[in-house]
Amino acid sequence: MPSAMEGSEQGGGEILLYEETEDDNVSPTDLSELLKEGTKESHDRAENTQFVKSFLKGQIKKELFKLATVALYFTYSALEEEMDRNKDNPVFAPLYFPLELHRREALVKDLKYFYGEDWKEKIQCSEATQHYVDRIHHVGQHEPELLVAHAYTRYMGDLSGGQVLKKVAQRALKLPSTEEGIQFYVFDNISNAQQFKQLYRARMNALDLDKNIKERIVEEANRAFRFNMQVFDELDKIGRSLTEEAQDGGFPVHDGKGDLRKCPYYADELAGKAGAGCPYHAAVALAKQPLAQLILAACLAVAAGAVAWYVM
Repeated sequence: MPSAMEGSEQGGGEILLYEETEDDNVSPTDLSELLKEGTKESHDRAENTQFVKSFLKGQIKKELFKLATVALYFTYSALEEEMDRNKDNPVFAPLYFPLELHRREALVKDLKYFYGEDWKEKIQCSEATQHYVDRIHHVGQHEPELLVAHAYTRYMGDLSGGQVLKKVAQRALKLPSTEEGIQFYVFDNISNAQQFKQLYRARMNALDLDKNIKERIVEEANRAFRFNMQVFDELDKIGRSLTEEAQDGGFPVHDGKGDLRKCPYYADELAGKAGAGCPYHAAVALAKQPLAQLILAACLAVAAGAVAWYVM
C-alpha cells in the first residue's frame, strides 16, 4: 500500500506517494538528491496504477484493504528483519531507528483487528509480495549497502503523507476514530515528521559511499518501486473480482463471472474448501429471492433436525 504527501484526500492537490526532498541545502551528489531525481519516472508510474488512484479516491473495498495490510505485514517483516541483521553494519547503522520507524508490531495490531486473534492462520503471502520479500532478504544478506534503498522508499513515504491515506481509509471503510485497523500509519515515537525526515536524509547523505554504490542504490530504489507496482497490480486484479464486501470477516462475494480459479484470492483461500465451484455468489443470489429464502429456511430446519438426530 502506498504512502502519500501533500494535497488532500479531496483530490484538490497533487498527491505524492513517496518521499520528495524538500531541503534546499543539498548537493546534486547527495544520495537523497540522487534518489529524488533518479526515481521520478518510477514515482510517476506508481502514482498512476489503478489501485493507487482508486484508493486515493476512497474507492477501496474492505476486503482489499485487508489484503493490502497483509502484503505490508510480510514486506515490513522482511525489511525489519534485515535491518536488525545490519544494525551494526556501517553501511546501514546510521539509519537504524527501530523505535521510531518499525511498522511490524503496528501491522500485527491491524491484522488482529481485521482477522481476529488467530490472524496468522488466516493470511498468507501473495506471489507478488513474496518476490518483493525475497529481494529484500537477498539484499540484507548479500548486498547490505543497498538496504537503504528499500528503507528510504518505504519509511520516508510513510511519513510523507500517511495521514492522508489514514483519513481516506478511515472514512471510506468506516473504521473507528480510535484508529483500529490503521495503526500502520501511526508513528507514536515521532513528534515532528518533517524534522525526522530531515534528520534521516542528513544521516543518509553522510554515509561513506562512492559514486558506484550510490548509483546502485538508486537502481535498487527503482527496483523497489517496481515491486510495489507489481503488488498494486495484483491487488487491482483481486479487487476486480470482488463485487460486495465480506461480512463478519467472511470471504468476499465473487460475482460468478470468469474463471474462479484465475482469481488469486479465491484460488488461495478457497482451495480445498469450496470445491471446484463458487457457492458464495450462488447463495447471495438465492438469498435475494423471497420465495427462495422461505424454501432455504425450511431446508435448513430439516437439516438441523437431521444433524441433531444423528448426534444424539
